[in-house]
Amino acid sequence: MTTRGVQGRYMAAMVIDATGSGMYLPLSLIYFQHSTGLSVGRVGAIVSAAAVLGLIANPLTGVLVDRFGARAVVVGGYLLRAAAFACYPLVDSAGPLFLAVLVVAFGDVSFSPSVHSLVAEIATGSARDKLIAAQRSLRNAGLGAGGLLAGAALTVRADRAFTVIVLTAAVAFTVAAGLIRAIPVQGGRPDATAPAAAARRGYRLVARNRPFLALTLLNVPTAFGYMVLSVSLPVYVTLHLGQPASLVGALYAVNTIGIAVAQIPVTRALTRFRRSRAVAAGAGIFGLSFVSFAVLGATAGGAVLLAGVFAATGLFTVGELLHGATASALVVNAAPAQTRGRHLAVYQLSWAVPGALAPAVLTGLLSLSPTGMWLVLAVGVVVAAVGVLRLEPHLPPEALRPQPAPAQEAPPPTTTDPDGGSTETDPGDGRAAAGLVRVREKN
Repeated sequence: MTTRGVQGRYMAAMVIDATGSGMYLPLSLIYFQHSTGLSVGRVGAIVSAAAVLGLIANPLTGVLVDRFGARAVVVGGYLLRAAAFACYPLVDSAGPLFLAVLVVAFGDVSFSPSVHSLVAEIATGSARDKLIAAQRSLRNAGLGAGGLLAGAALTVRADRAFTVIVLTAAVAFTVAAGLIRAIPVQGGRPDATAPAAAARRGYRLVARNRPFLALTLLNVPTAFGYMVLSVSLPVYVTLHLGQPASLVGALYAVNTIGIAVAQIPVTRALTRFRRSRAVAAGAGIFGLSFVSFAVLGATAGGAVLLAGVFAATGLFTVGELLHGATASALVVNAAPAQTRGRHLAVYQLSWAVPGALAPAVLTGLLSLSPTGMWLVLAVGVVVAAVGVLRLEPHLPPEALRPQPAPAQEAPPPTTTDPDGGSTETDPGDGRAAAGLVRVREKN
């Protein structure tokens, strides 16, 4: 398959997945409240419990990626979610609800480590940065489009629309699985020649990789910072700044549209610099944004306050543009190929744990002191930025600075994929010749 074909199938899968998810995500609690008759609070508790329990799939994901290849795990995760979503219309009580969302949680947890491992298999050098950037951009657009489609469907007939939405999401996951399955990779594995001993030692090798573990720990305060848009900001803007709830939607739009429009050109420009510097700069700008929000608490109000809220959100978006895709590329390239799945699974915990704890931690800090919450977040991301810079000498050179994408060459020899397809391979290193693949997820 040509490079253009690999690009097209991969990005089509990401857009279809995001559109289906975008149709459902804003309505998830409302849907189950509607279908089961349980209170929203009880539904939320069940969904959260399933999400926390689903974290046990994280280390298993790493093992499966290294054993069977990223493509198989991405496809499996999609099919798990498709099956669960197809069963959603049958959910009518707490027990079936927990089982269904638990299956979805397993699929969700597997997504980030496996899809970033897949990017590493089908793109090299600066092409990885560009592929991750395009993925973030198009997924943001897909999520927004899905939300609009769901809103339009609910204006027609709510009862039937709920069922149509979840079944459409199931179909979207199934189609995405088919597109990913059609992407050829050699032998279904990232590196068929990887030493078996490395795979057997697995997580022991990750535990000994201190620079990678440090990179993972340094991401934790930044991950908490990412959560403010959905957790802290709505409460802060409405209750502490006295602004209407409609402003929250406008601020969210500033962020999502900004990422969708600007992520690709920003990442293209950043490929000239060290990834670690861009990640640190993004974290530093997050800090400026948080300090700006803290200062707004002392503002009298009116136009100055309104302009300040939009400016602080704009700073947050700039920080995300610098940090998001570049941080993903830095980590993917810092992970050794033979145990990449396990390394990325461990790194994903730096997103998953803050995601699970953020509602309790951030709202707790907000109740103690709104200003204090923003300053604590600012200190955390600045510490993370300094830490990444100090870690530079200990990271692999290919992780720090993107290498130029390989030039187009004559088609390589074709070998047979054990799953039935033909695979183009590079005679030099035995990996899939997917070449240049496209120029953030949220986690």
